[in-house]
Parts: sequence; C-alpha cells; structure tokens
Amino acid sequence: MTVTIIVAVVITLLVLALGAKMSPVGGWYRALRKPSWNPPEWVFGPVWTVILGLAAWAGVLAWTNASDADGCRTIAVLFAINIVFHMGWSPLFFNLRRPDWALIEVPFLWLSVMALIIGLAPFSTLASWLLVPYLLWVTIATVLNLVIVRMNRPFGGSANS
Repeated sequence: MTVTIIVAVVITLLVLALGAKMSPVGGWYRALRKPSWNPPEWVFGPVWTVILGLAAWAGVLAWTNASDADGCRTIAVLFAINIVFHMGWSPLFFNLRRPDWALIEVPFLWLSVMALIIGLAPFSTLASWLLVPYLLWVTIATVLNLVIVRMNRPFGGSANS
C-alpha cells in the first residue's frame, strides 16, 4: 500500500505542477469580462489541491480494494483518461486563449470524472464519494466557462491576442 500511496502522491503533484504551469493568469485573463460570482484567482490553487488530493485518496482506496489485475487496469485506465482531459482544458483556455474551444473540451472532462465515480464504486463507495467535489467543481467551471464565452466572444481574432 505504501507504494500505491507514493505513486498517487507523485502523480497528483505532477498534475498540480503541470496544471499550474499551463494556467498562466496574466493580463489577457484579467481583462476578460467575468460574472460577479467568478471566484478570486487565489481560490483556484487551494481548491484544485484539495480536489486532486481527494482524487488521489480515491485512487488509493480503489486500487487497494481491487482484487485482480483487471480491476487495477480499469482503475488505471479511468484515471489516465481523466488526466488527459484534465490537462487538456488549461492549454485551450489560457495558452491558446480560446475559452470557446475549452468549452467544447470540458464536457469530456466532466464525463471522465463521472466515469471515475461510477467506475470506482465497485471497488470503494468512499472512493466514489471522494470524487463528488471534483465533479461539482468541474460543473461550476463549465458554467463559468460558458458565461465567459458569452460575455467575451468572439475569440481567435487579433482583438483577443
């Protein structure tokens, strides 16, 4: 179990570090029109740290309860798919400055979190519940992304560069 915890912590730290690197909050982002309920910038780092920490805990619980290689493979595939979609949103939104493209990508992230919740349930009910804040946060982020697109479109032209 110690190795499982170490692997989960390392993956979580890598995802957090890469996510921070791919989410440069600069003048472009600050200049976007945002709704009054947009969380302050300082909230995102701590929230993602807690959410991904809970996801790591969920992964450890599910992995330790998996009774065979097929179960472990299922868990690994579900997390790998989630990480791909998790890491895909920030570059679209921040680096390419295309909140509209990020809005197209975010349902896949949401579905990957839902797949984790459903897919981990047979291994650990607690693991599934630990992922609910992740789903809620992605839901809020999706709505925020939609509102930002509506308030600021069109994107991709020289005015948004």
